[in-house]
Amino acid sequence: MSMAHPLGTDNLGRDYLSRLLFGGRTTLGLAVVIMSATMAIGFIVGAISGYLGGVVDILIQSVVAMFQGLPGLAFMLTLAGVLGPGATSLFIALVVTAWADFSRIVRAETLRLREAQFIEAARVLGAGQHRIIVQHLMPNLVTPLIVLFTSRIGRMILTIASLSFLGLGLQPPTADWGVMISDSRAFFRSAPHLMVMPGLCIFAVSLAINIIGDDLRDRMDRRTDRWMVS
Repeated sequence: MSMAHPLGTDNLGRDYLSRLLFGGRTTLGLAVVIMSATMAIGFIVGAISGYLGGVVDILIQSVVAMFQGLPGLAFMLTLAGVLGPGATSLFIALVVTAWADFSRIVRAETLRLREAQFIEAARVLGAGQHRIIVQHLMPNLVTPLIVLFTSRIGRMILTIASLSFLGLGLQPPTADWGVMISDSRAFFRSAPHLMVMPGLCIFAVSLAINIIGDDLRDRMDRRTDRWMVS
């Protein structure tokens, strides 16, 4: 270690602090992209299923139940064998195995909102189903989804890092925290910080995001309680 390399270098002579920062950008960026795609699919499917109900709801929930039964790690292993490990297969596997859970949460919230008075008022005024869903229902689902996003993205970061560590996600020479931990195993005795620092980054970022998510959930619950009292 030196002033030029505060955390030293890896086995290939690359500055470790720079790779740690770039690894955070890669891990967080991929987690945000996967979570956004997952929640977009779950949002649309759950809102349609919960609002329309009836046969549409039954058919959609049958598909949701089928996807929820897919074991994520086993599916990732299968997909890695077909597509090969990498960001694309990681993205597809995590989105396919995670969207169903979000759709059930959105459906439950939609079932509650569709009986609200402002929805009934929109129906009385002649608003069509498409207009009710887009202009009245979806805006009221945004806040719960923001809370859900912040509470789940920490878990997504851990999942991405875990799969990359196992060699099923991002691959070297990509700077990723999971890849960096995997590459540093051989040097744990001589340079343990090469493994410890990415692990601490994963822990710190996941903890910080979960704290933010818990705070948003508490604020939303208090706001809902005040609205119900008034």
